Amino acid sequence: MINSYNKPIGVIDDDEALRIVSNAVLRLWDTVDELSRLRPAHTPEYHVTIFGSARIQEATPAYEAVKQLASELAAMGCRIVTGGGPGLMQAANEGACHGAPDHPEASVGIRIDLDFEQEVNDFVGHVFEHKTFFSRLHHFIMRSNAFIVTPGGIGTLLELSMVWQLLQVRKLYDTPLILVGEMWRELVDWADLYMVKNGAGLASPVDMHIPVVVDTVEDAVVLIREHHAKWLAVDRELKPQRTSPPR
Repeated sequence: MINSYNKPIGVIDDDEALRIVSNAVLRLWDTVDELSRLRPAHTPEYHVTIFGSARIQEATPAYEAVKQLASELAAMGCRIVTGGGPGLMQAANEGACHGAPDHPEASVGIRIDLDFEQEVNDFVGHVFEHKTFFSRLHHFIMRSNAFIVTPGGIGTLLELSMVWQLLQVRKLYDTPLILVGEMWRELVDWADLYMVKNGAGLASPVDMHIPVVVDTVEDAVVLIREHHAKWLAVDRELKPQRTSPPR
């Protein structure tokens, strides 16, 4: 039987070609959506994604702070995930190397193919490459148990907003979103003012409590340590089930 998906195609016009391509892409997205549901309730490793600017230079206070942050988290047993590029991404990957020197897999980079940002930084131990921002953002979501947002620009704002929105609509659960620094406090205050407090009804008051804004990286480490301890407790409960021999 020939249906609309396998009917022979001869010479067609541009509109028909566009329709076929569009339908094929949508079916591919359906497949990706279905496969993404296979994410386990408890991941084998605890991953912290650190978002931040690619423009911050080495040896600056911001760079050193993010390096310290990642080092402490890696020493705790966390795997550090970044965009794999320069700036604060490199700082986080460098910190992961310092915190877990015998575990290169603790430093992860999820790269995007850009003309002006081609090289993976030297501290990435495990790299993934993406052609589009959409698949890359999805990869961050699938891989992360917690998110920390450090100073950044428009790209960092995009990543923050995506995680915030997914937590708002409950597509993510029990996933800390920690924002470090005054610039993000002012962003949340702006959102609270123009989406909630002015009566516009554009968001709910509870939505403004999803991101937790802290002043320093040390504050972020405290919050991750608490969440990681809960994850470890669940991990210990599950390990006997994983290692017990089949009956």
